[in-house]
Amino acid sequence: MTTKQASVGSLKKGSYVVIEGAACVVMDTQTSRPGKHGHAKVRISAMGLIDNKKRVVVMPGHDNVEVPIIEKKTAQVLSIQGSMANVMDAETYETFDMAIPEELKNDVKEGANVLYWQVLSDRVMKQIKA
Repeated sequence: MTTKQASVGSLKKGSYVVIEGAACVVMDTQTSRPGKHGHAKVRISAMGLIDNKKRVVVMPGHDNVEVPIIEKKTAQVLSIQGSMANVMDAETYETFDMAIPEELKNDVKEGANVLYWQVLSDRVMKQIKA
């Protein structure tokens, strides 16, 4: 689990953040004005990178949140069984199974190189490398 700390106030649309233990991309942020005795609050609307689930959280603007470190790696497809592909990492030669996304189902072939993201403890296939 590779993360770093960032201020809630520094998050912008398109930033990555960990909410409820899931890596998400920020869709929208809204900042309220501080009250007479309180602090400014930030409302973050985010979409999960893995499960595409919408998450909304409200927190003080001076708090810190975890930001996932996304590693972009290349792998070669060794075999395909249904909607799963057995792939080998191009650098470490580690083999593992990975789900094939719907938009890449027709393009993934044995022997093809794919770009995948390692986010927290999950691996997600993103595109075919030509």
